[in-house]
Order: sequence, then structure tokens, then C-alpha cells
Amino acid sequence: MPIKLLALDLDGTLLSSEGTISDTNKSAIRDAENQGVLVTIATGRRFRDARPVALEAGFNAPILTHNGALIKHAESLETFSVDLLENDAVREILRVGYEHGGNALVSADPEGKGTLFYDNISDENLPLKRYVIWAKHLHGDEAEEAVHHVESLESVVEDNDIIHISFSGNCNQMYEFQMILENELADSVNILATVYPHLDFTLLDILPPHASKAAGLNKYVLSKGISREEVMVVGDNFNDLEMLEYAGTSVVMANADESLLEREEFYTTLGNNEDGVAAAIDRFILAVN
Repeated sequence: MPIKLLALDLDGTLLSSEGTISDTNKSAIRDAENQGVLVTIATGRRFRDARPVALEAGFNAPILTHNGALIKHAESLETFSVDLLENDAVREILRVGYEHGGNALVSADPEGKGTLFYDNISDENLPLKRYVIWAKHLHGDEAEEAVHHVESLESVVEDNDIIHISFSGNCNQMYEFQMILENELADSVNILATVYPHLDFTLLDILPPHASKAAGLNKYVLSKGISREEVMVVGDNFNDLEMLEYAGTSVVMANADESLLEREEFYTTLGNNEDGVAAAIDRFILAVN
């Protein structure tokens, strides 16, 4: 069955280790779109952080950001769909974070480009400090709007629509913290982990209970009259698992977690530094259509 929609993860998948899209991958995306395929990204990144990549690549479909909680057009800022965290859930997440030493990042403003709020970052949380510096650099003149420091995150709950909250740290610390979050928050949220063992870094994204990359994809493909069998996805980490299981054609990068590489139903392409996305497009789209 011909593929009608292609969804690509960003970090570790479409992007190289330097955070760039190769010309080979860009060319393959154009070729797929010229074959009539809708191409988008499905990323854990916030919309504002994913938008520069989307504008560079020029996707012909709205992008799935915040792990599918926000689907939005990169150029026009038109929102296709958004799932929000309930205020009570946000307060509980923040409470658990404060009690157990987690440094939260709160994502708001789904109607605009997105604003990230933070209050305290512990001295030892170097990955989070690096992210804040990176995000401010990425957004240049819009840095203050993009990444905003507040005295207390509890102050932003009443006046803002919250899309998702994240915590980050070393792998062991975040594994234990994830267990605490799952125990205390139960079914009120969906918790997705992105794990990079070689960096000793884990990102925990806390979303509305029914939000995920797979759920976001399902919303969009239904609106287009596309079946699951006509969807192809490419990913590399645990937050991609649900959409990999959802799609008719599922591809994992050579640099993916070993547990994903062991899944026989997933095809393994080249690594993200070897134009693995282009190789997958060539195999499953360009050679088929």
C-alpha cells in the first residue's frame, strides 16, 4: 500500500549529532512530497524550538510538537489541535517536583509560538542549564519571550494554558523520579521518557493523559482520510515507541536504543549521521511509488 504520510522524529533521527539537517535528507523529503506524500515531524520538542527546523525543511503538513500535544503549522501558526494539562494536574506535578528536588520547565502559549517558564535550576543540573542557554541563543531577539524566568512556577498556572511540563537529569536520578511521578500522579497525566545512556541524560515529558505522538498522528491522519497502513514513521527513542507501533511502516535509526533495534517488526535504517532518513525514504517511498 502506498505511503501517504511520513512522520519524522527530530533529535537523533532527522537531525545529525550537530543538530543540522543534511542536504541529502532535505532532498529526499522534497522527492517524497513531490510523490504526493505529506511529510511532517513528530517531536518531543516545544513548538518554538521545533519551528526553525520546520521552516528550514519546509514541510507540507502541520508539525506535531510537545510529543503530539500541539499540532500546528510552522509558517502560519494556525493550530490544528492542542491538548492541555488541567490546572489541578499542573499543581500536583509542581508539588512533586518541589518535594523531590526536580527542576521543572513549564510550556505555555499554544496559540502563539510558545513560552517556556522556569524558576530554580539547581547547581548540579548542568543539562538543564545548557538547555536554557541553548534555547535563548536559538531564539535570539525573542529570547525573553521564549524562555522566561519567574520567581515561582505556581504563579503561571492561573493565567496560562499549560501544554506540558518537563524534568531532566542523569539517567538513574530520572528513573527514580519517574517512578515517583507515576505513583503520585497515576492516570492524570502521560509521562514519556527520552533516554540517552551515552550522555547519562534523561528527559521526562509530562503531558495531558491522552497525548502522545501516536495520538497526534491519529488525529491528523483521520482528518485527511488516511489509514494507519498508509503512515510511515521514523524514530530513535522511547517517546517514539507508540507511533512506531501505530504506523503501517515503522523505521528505527541505527543509533536507536537497543530494545527498539531488537523489534523484528521495525525496519532499521542507517544512523542519523549517515542520512538514515533519506535511506528509509528511498526504500519505502521512492522505490515503491
